[in-house]
Amino acid sequence: MGKHFQNFKTVVYVPAAVAKAFTEEKLSKEYDFLEKYIGLDKIYLETHRGDCDVDPSQIEMIKAFFVGKGVEVSGGMTTIIGDIEGSEPGKQRLFGTFCYTDAAMRKRLVEISKEAARLFDEIILDDFYFTNCSCASCIKAKGDRDWVTFRRELMQDVSENLVVKPMKEVNPKVKVVIKYPNWRESYHFTGYVPEVQRDIFDATYTGTETRSASYTDQHLPEYLSYSLMRYFDNAWPGRNGGGWFDTYQCWSIDRYLEQAYLTAFAGAKELMHFMWADLIDNPYVAAMGLQLKKIDQMMEGVGKPVGIPTYIPFASSGENHLEMRLGMLGMPIEPTPFFPEEAKRIFLTESSLADPDVITKLQRFVEQGGDAVITTGFLREAGDALRAAGLTEARLTGRKYAVTRYHVTGEPAGYAEHRNPVLFPEIVHGNNDSWSLLNGGSGDLHASLFLRSTYGKGRLFIMAIPENDSDLYQVPKSVIDVVKKVLCGTDYVTGRLFSCFTYEDGSMILYRYVKGDNRADKVTVRTGKKVKALVDAQTGHKIPAIEIHHRSYFGEWTEYLAEVILQPGFIKKYRWEEADVPS
Repeated sequence: MGKHFQNFKTVVYVPAAVAKAFTEEKLSKEYDFLEKYIGLDKIYLETHRGDCDVDPSQIEMIKAFFVGKGVEVSGGMTTIIGDIEGSEPGKQRLFGTFCYTDAAMRKRLVEISKEAARLFDEIILDDFYFTNCSCASCIKAKGDRDWVTFRRELMQDVSENLVVKPMKEVNPKVKVVIKYPNWRESYHFTGYVPEVQRDIFDATYTGTETRSASYTDQHLPEYLSYSLMRYFDNAWPGRNGGGWFDTYQCWSIDRYLEQAYLTAFAGAKELMHFMWADLIDNPYVAAMGLQLKKIDQMMEGVGKPVGIPTYIPFASSGENHLEMRLGMLGMPIEPTPFFPEEAKRIFLTESSLADPDVITKLQRFVEQGGDAVITTGFLREAGDALRAAGLTEARLTGRKYAVTRYHVTGEPAGYAEHRNPVLFPEIVHGNNDSWSLLNGGSGDLHASLFLRSTYGKGRLFIMAIPENDSDLYQVPKSVIDVVKKVLCGTDYVTGRLFSCFTYEDGSMILYRYVKGDNRADKVTVRTGKKVKALVDAQTGHKIPAIEIHHRSYFGEWTEYLAEVILQPGFIKKYRWEEADVPS
């Protein structure tokens, strides 16, 4: 792939102010540092950001330096700006984003776009490419439309006529890349339209920065660094260039490194380190270099990531990031903006309801033999439609109750008691019309937490989601296994606060997050295939598989398992060695 690694390129972004301050001596010294520790395959060199524009002669000096070092050079631009001549002053624009109804600012953006295209054959737009302006001009242009509709239509016009068209006019071969930020659930509020922009731009790039999940403004689960990459791989097949992460609010070295791990595990072609000045003499960078070699080896020959199809339509929000919680409970998630009608099993959240035809699609999917898991958020918003379709008789009472006891009703059945209370919504259903595979309660009250109904050839499951969805991390392992058996089938891993990344070649990468009590934990790798051993891909060590036979009124089945100790911050790669088949 790159000159340093086989499966991805190492890339650094150079903002305009940093580029403007470069001298040849400074550039050479700082390049040596980055080349030593992470190896530099490519840079994105910015021409404009805010009130800073880099002189073309300075750009050419920097380009010549990197080309001489064998480093690819592409361009970048960030669409923020201060007040300019001819523009209405005093507009309330968060982050200094352009006002795209302002004639002077529209003209200036065309100039910036053309200048970048004269200098580069590939240009990436940093993720301030949105609008939040609600000035008098924007209010007038909006008319009777709501802000979401207005901004989506406005940014389509900007993309076509102020950015891509002017760039192609001065450089017909230019490749224009739009980088989407990490806040997918809010794209439509600020004019991002990936479903339209994929027909305008040549490629996309993905923001995979997650920083400190507990304390930063966005509260993004760590798994986003993987799942958002997978989302855009499915949204723009073959055109998702890479993942972009930074050092900001990463208050431990592990938190910084985890962003890179998950971005690479998602199959990113480029690992973008933002940004140049923040990396120089940064001790995190030395650790990154060490780990990049390891993850490059792990990604060798694995093929495409595979996982549980999770339907998240474009321009959707609701139960935001919930699928990422499941990803951090060891379920490999494969989010997609298209209904996964060919899958065997699917997961739907409240966000899925952004598709007005989702109930019809769900009904057809289950009737034809699929297994679908919906959440209580989905049930809350679409309960009447689900009942009208005959998919379930269940409903939510609107009451909440604190669960301290869990009851698994299937095989192996059992109880987990005296747990910290977790607040769940109450589901009521027709006893024996549907069947609860998992109950939760306190005192002598309990209700279903995972409910199964049948329809046609398939099954519909309802999963109760806690009021605080991060409380899923507190739920006992045996309880989460009830969900895993449905969503993952016979191949799953018992555990919490870890991720299992699975691939076409049968490999699985296991990673335990550095959070919570930060202790090592035992996970159990399970399969329904007849196997001999679980093989450590790094050492070749084999863990003999244990054969377990189950029998209950649900039927009989055999599974094979092996136990593994996961240490926080350490990555392990395994695959099953299948048993010999008699000739």
